[in-house]
Amino acid sequence: MRPSLEHCFKLLLLLALGGVTMHVPDADVLSSLGALRLDGHFSFHDASAMARDFGNRCSLLPAAVLHPGSVSDIAATLRHVFSLGERSPLTVAARGHGHSLMGQSQAAGGIVVRMESLRGSDRLQVVHGSGMSPFVDAPGGELWINVLHETLKHGLAPKSWTDYLHLTVGGTLSNAGVSGQAFRHGPQVSNVNQLEIVTGRGDVVTCSPEENSDLFYAALGGLGQFGIITRARIALEPAPKMVRWIRVLYSDFASFTEDQEMLIMAENTFDYIEGFVIINRTGILNNWRTSFKPQDPVQASRFQSDGRVLYCLELTKNFNSDEADIMEQEVTALLSRLRYIRSTLFHTDVTYLEFLDRVHTSEVKLKAQGLWEVPHPWLNLLIPRSSIQRFAKEVFGKILKDSNNGPILLYPVNKSKWDNRTSVVIPDEEIFYLVGFLSSAPSLSGHGSVAHAMNLNNQIVEFCEEADIGMKQYLAPYTTQQQWKAHFGVSWETFERRKHTYDPLAILAPGQRIFPKASLPLSL
Repeated sequence: MRPSLEHCFKLLLLLALGGVTMHVPDADVLSSLGALRLDGHFSFHDASAMARDFGNRCSLLPAAVLHPGSVSDIAATLRHVFSLGERSPLTVAARGHGHSLMGQSQAAGGIVVRMESLRGSDRLQVVHGSGMSPFVDAPGGELWINVLHETLKHGLAPKSWTDYLHLTVGGTLSNAGVSGQAFRHGPQVSNVNQLEIVTGRGDVVTCSPEENSDLFYAALGGLGQFGIITRARIALEPAPKMVRWIRVLYSDFASFTEDQEMLIMAENTFDYIEGFVIINRTGILNNWRTSFKPQDPVQASRFQSDGRVLYCLELTKNFNSDEADIMEQEVTALLSRLRYIRSTLFHTDVTYLEFLDRVHTSEVKLKAQGLWEVPHPWLNLLIPRSSIQRFAKEVFGKILKDSNNGPILLYPVNKSKWDNRTSVVIPDEEIFYLVGFLSSAPSLSGHGSVAHAMNLNNQIVEFCEEADIGMKQYLAPYTTQQQWKAHFGVSWETFERRKHTYDPLAILAPGQRIFPKASLPLSL
């Protein structure tokens, strides 16, 4: 379908109303897209769905949406945009499941590639046997939950996860992909054997640590700046059938963090370790009873949480049915070493699939209440171990008065499990903490508003900068190149060199606001 002149005028009007000042591709340029011979197709008249994301705080309307029928469609589109030269304002953004927070997968007046068009079980290939290390080849637009379903058919699963599985493979690998298994296996970017990438020049490149390694490591955590990940070869391991899922509470932050650090460094430990901060919440253990059972129901019923800052440690131990007795012994031994409040021990046994897909259960409930598609002014920080006590004293003791707007994650990971050749930026200490303030803002004003959440976020960031905490932001929302230079630090020169090599016209991922395209403002 080719765009009309009326569509171009409408697009210009919508961009102007949205406060975005930029040149819109003229009708001839858009017509040239419609003339490309593709296995899929472009759409020009219903792009509003591609101008939204999970953050719900930024809406940039694209001029066109590519629904690729093949990787060749993406390559042909990028070659065409590249051929238009540096004077063309046209940019290209890959959009997976739209879980970005501030327009990172959007392209104002550009092209959004709907990566989920290239997914399906017929495109997933699990390879194992004959003494080789098992792996799965997955399209970049495939959801991790579908990767899990397919690999479980073979008794296998990827090693490292995110907490939420309804994200695309290419999306998480362009950032890092972190969850409670990262202390053992590293983030998802540390568990990839090979990538297929379409660069900003339109070249389709297969890369790995042995082949085209510079592009391979550039793309992992590269924020979409060097190419679009169209396929990933992901390492697998034998999948357990069951999971012992445990929660306990602490009242002392030092004990909470020291126990976590001890667990992630131990040779025999849990399989998943995450922490949460709970501020001034009531009825915590009663809420747990809907899914967990207390070790001591009488003592648990007497526990009072009102008005306190508490710390939840969430742990799992994987097992198969014939290993239940051994699992029980191992869990008992590990728990005996921890300093949690004894009356707060809760646990349940669930399937491996149920545990990994746990956040989706909450998603369904929130959608039913109309609380999922609301603004999400999240703040994700990586805090060095040497600063975590100072950070907690200020943030949880003074800045935040409650945690009612969303979960607060806090758990340690090991730097040695993160491949330093990737583009991911982390603190320069062996142990650092992921701290995530996962706020929802369902109200237009007051305590549940975006303004309230952003005020708290800004106070936290300002404290980190003034107190020299050594913090790095994950899923950073920076809007100027100067901020990005400070973020990357000594890695900026390498990052910039790679950009000039693989996307010299700055066509890709304009929503990250790192490298300006001609006529595209760096800060929106």
